[in-house]
Amino acid sequence: MTRVAAVDCGTNSIRLLVADADPAAAELRDLERRMEIVRLGQGVDRTGRLAPEALERTFAACRTYARAVETHGARRVRFVATSASRDAENRDEFVRGVVDILGVEPEVITGDQEAQFSFTGATRELAGRRDLDKPYLVVDIGGGSTEFVVGDDSVRAARSVDIGCVRLTERHGLSGPVISEQHEAMRADIEAALDEVERSVPLAQARTLVGLAGTVTTVAGIALDLEAYDAAAIHHSRVPREQVAGIVERLLASTHDERAAIPVMHPGRVDVITAGAVILLTIMERTGAEEVVVSEHDILDGIAWSLT
Repeated sequence: MTRVAAVDCGTNSIRLLVADADPAAAELRDLERRMEIVRLGQGVDRTGRLAPEALERTFAACRTYARAVETHGARRVRFVATSASRDAENRDEFVRGVVDILGVEPEVITGDQEAQFSFTGATRELAGRRDLDKPYLVVDIGGGSTEFVVGDDSVRAARSVDIGCVRLTERHGLSGPVISEQHEAMRADIEAALDEVERSVPLAQARTLVGLAGTVTTVAGIALDLEAYDAAAIHHSRVPREQVAGIVERLLASTHDERAAIPVMHPGRVDVITAGAVILLTIMERTGAEEVVVSEHDILDGIAWSLT
């Protein structure tokens, strides 16, 4: 058993997992799992640069995580950075700051690597499940990009495309209730991205849709009508497409305050959940998925497994 620490720094959030990894039992025993909304990708789609205030929010979270890693005595640490830092002109500034704080260099991974980690994290514990047909389509909806992976015991094909809840929210100026022109333009962006995905990933072959990350888990929490966020209740819940469509209609018509009042809504997701939910529904409609199996285990768990 090895004590490991994994950090996943995305466009919207930065997360930490410290765990004891037992490859023989295919088990990660969590010691600490944390998430901070830092919005690292703020304005990247427009300016091509990481904003100074976004960098400082991210570095503040890194300082907190460094203390947790030291407290638990993690022997191996890996820091993976995704879409926002991959796109930014000033990503060297980001790299230097992380090295100074955590002592490890962030790996600015490709979209294909990101997809591989997501698939491993989401499916390793599904081995032996008789109620879920293979192959899986694992979809990780992030802030700046969305990863698509089709596979069974291993990855068959993967693709990352630049549609994400933060990127589309900023691009289409979403704030209050979404007008039809905004919705149509957003859907057109997503459909075009799915056209691109289908050139290399056989979406139609998938038999089970597995959804990852904050958009999907939040939609699941709304579907379950939870009074507070409950990861155990959300993990491996199954949300029908019809219910996702109803939630999308509700979000499209909602004000900022109405979304903020939803009990399971993290404050950092209030502004971007509508775009994320539209991405999820569009994927379900395109692939014909009748339901989404929701996983709390994702790229972060895949990064941890890579350290064993």
